Amino acid sequence: MQKFTVHKGLVAPMDRENVDTDAIIPKQFLKSIRKTGFGENLFDAWRYLDAGYPGQDPTSRRPNPDFVLNQTRYAGASILLARKNFGCGSSREHAPWALDQYGFRAIIAPSYADIFFNNSFKNGLLPIVLSEAQVGQLFDEALAFPGYQLTVDLERQMIVKPAGEELPFEVAPFRKYCLIYGFDDIGLTLRQSDKIKAFEAERLATKPWLAHTTNT
Repeated sequence: MQKFTVHKGLVAPMDRENVDTDAIIPKQFLKSIRKTGFGENLFDAWRYLDAGYPGQDPTSRRPNPDFVLNQTRYAGASILLARKNFGCGSSREHAPWALDQYGFRAIIAPSYADIFFNNSFKNGLLPIVLSEAQVGQLFDEALAFPGYQLTVDLERQMIVKPAGEELPFEVAPFRKYCLIYGFDDIGLTLRQSDKIKAFEAERLATKPWLAHTTNT
């Protein structure tokens, strides 16, 4: 998992409440057995005017010029500004995968659905909670100033605005630790690889028959 310490990026304001996971990555794209390739279909029904299907060449699609991520001023955005209850709906882990693979490193919103919130941390995406008033102010500034960027300092738990104003945010210590060092659940387990190997060696020494399988 990619480490997250300090990130400075262009902000894309998505002025919608209750964005659900089927909007983030529609159900027809969940058939893939791979964990990659979802970024091109992020917000598919909103980004394109034609219906998409798995494996389709994105260059053959008809982009929706009114959708925020298709606007030139937000090209390359890596911080998503959203409204309350972002990530509601089904529990699909593909939603943070798609956001991450599109290029987003952080989301700023007043609230999130619990499962999406947890899944984001496990996949290297930082969901930040600010008050509705603070988020509203960021929307105003992002819309007013083309090229609006923010710096997200996870170590200090601060969002730094262009003029230097800082907005503190909360994050659980364990989640912060995992993001800073790039540990997903598998990475955390592999930190104990020496103990796991020692346990397996002892287990086979005392119960050698476990090393054999029975053909049926």
